[in-house]
Amino acid sequence: MRATLKILIPLLLMINSSSGIYILNLLADYGLTGSYGMRIEKLPRFDEYDFIIVGSGPGGAPVANRLSENKNWKILLLEAGKPEGLLHQIPSVSFLKSEYDWQYLTVPQKKGALGLIDRRGSYPQGKSLGGSTSINGMVYSRGNKIDFDVWAKQGNYGWSYDEILPYFKKSERARLEEPVDQSYHGKNGYVHVQNGPWRTPLSTAFLDSGKELGYDIIDYNGRHQVGFSYFHLTILNGSRCSASRSYLRVNRLNLDIVPEATVTKVLIDQDNRAYGVQFIKNNVTYRINASKEVILSAGTIKTPQLLMLSGIGPKKQLNELGIKVVKNAEVGSNFCDHVAFLGLTFLINKNVSLLVKNTRTPDAAIKYAINGTGPHSTSGAEAGAFVRTKYAVDARPDVELMFFAAALHADNDEGLRESRYVSQNNYDTVWEPIEGQDAWMIVPVVQLPRSKGWIILNSTNIDDHPLINPNFLDDPYDQKILVEAIKICIELSKTKAFQHYGSKLHDIKIPGCESFVFASDSYWNCAVKYLSAPFLHHVGTAKMGPTTDPTAVVDPELRVYGVKNLRVIDGSIMPDVPVGHSAATIYMIGEKGADMIKRTWST
Repeated sequence: MRATLKILIPLLLMINSSSGIYILNLLADYGLTGSYGMRIEKLPRFDEYDFIIVGSGPGGAPVANRLSENKNWKILLLEAGKPEGLLHQIPSVSFLKSEYDWQYLTVPQKKGALGLIDRRGSYPQGKSLGGSTSINGMVYSRGNKIDFDVWAKQGNYGWSYDEILPYFKKSERARLEEPVDQSYHGKNGYVHVQNGPWRTPLSTAFLDSGKELGYDIIDYNGRHQVGFSYFHLTILNGSRCSASRSYLRVNRLNLDIVPEATVTKVLIDQDNRAYGVQFIKNNVTYRINASKEVILSAGTIKTPQLLMLSGIGPKKQLNELGIKVVKNAEVGSNFCDHVAFLGLTFLINKNVSLLVKNTRTPDAAIKYAINGTGPHSTSGAEAGAFVRTKYAVDARPDVELMFFAAALHADNDEGLRESRYVSQNNYDTVWEPIEGQDAWMIVPVVQLPRSKGWIILNSTNIDDHPLINPNFLDDPYDQKILVEAIKICIELSKTKAFQHYGSKLHDIKIPGCESFVFASDSYWNCAVKYLSAPFLHHVGTAKMGPTTDPTAVVDPELRVYGVKNLRVIDGSIMPDVPVGHSAATIYMIGEKGADMIKRTWST
């Protein structure tokens, strides 16, 4: 099989992306998916397990691994999606808008995302073993120390930075370039964290531009977070290292992994005790019991949907849908996400970007197939920076600058625009005229947004996506930060490092903002309303908090209030969205949550 792939991969990477995804999915269906050392079961082998885990992403996979270390416990892991294939591990291959993606959309936005299709944001979510780590950009970026100390001050005992740092290190197997704060990194964990094996010279220019403006080159997962860096990535020698690949290749007889099993409900008895789950596979409904606990790790969107369908949620909404109320709780009401701006493109005069003319070549394909290097060993996210604007309220950076050696026109509108849900009119006006021209972009991202949204049920049918409203730019503070971040990006483009490439801000106006002077504050205030977009770090919909917090859904040990033997272990428990990216923090939550469960049942 691997020899066959050595021949197929170069051919697949050279064809156009739309045909490529179609063929990749066909190949996956016809045998290129596999267990790779995992014990994959078609159905549960037993009627009862000690623990049932729903979801195999960076929350659920660590829990399944760590609980199955106890040979006396039987563990069932249920995943709605298929196993990953070998081809998922090629960083440049996108499975967005495929069967491996839930393809969630927001409701139409009122203040932001006005230039996206129907004013709706796209929320890709992994639907496979590994969850979203099977389709994401692979950036490994922890929250800031202050984030977790704030959680602890809110009454969440055990969640201060000093208490959770060991769990970050426990999950990580770091092999990083200098500068590295070694004492902050783990060396023996399951998640491989490395720098990319290949990068464009533009990413080096990005770091050099930061130095010109007075910033340090740092380890942003170490002692300090303000500064510039090549990204730390969840990769192993040029291939994706997902939660599935990291934690589930253990082949333990007491761990049953059942993919393509969609959980529809948590079973709760009259004493408000969770005793199992109901799931559908191949159009057949099954019920499986859990003697100890049910653990929901289905993610920030699916977990609240399951809680509400099981009777745990806002009483008024559940009554309207005819769902028996088990526990009146603020499920779904604390939706938090970083908000990004997609409209900064800088044209250059050298042939060094990730345009398809530079990446879809025999040389690039062969480099990856043979050595795991070249442009196919990157998702495009090569470097980034965390900076503070004049609106920063404490020592935390309030903006991330995410650098890409390409812009939205890089693939000639073969899927990149649509994956970010940018409207055809916006693309045709702004980016279609520069197709084929080398360029780079920075995506500025608000790190501590004040705008919050919600998730509510659309119906009682598990197949109907819930209604998602992030309320982008609802608080004008977020808009002000984005405008300040744009100004920093433009200053970076003027440095010697970027002028070496003749960098020039692309100046076609965004539709809807034509009446404003280009690059004025008024123009950027308009532009961010049109091309603001989700940054896919959504958290908070099953909020963790002490008993004194009426909005909390789970306690600091992640147990659902009012329901025994039910926990939530995923990004939905975060009280607020931390600085950085979410996957690293969810891995930490998974490791810490597993230890909590072990302490409960080992006494």
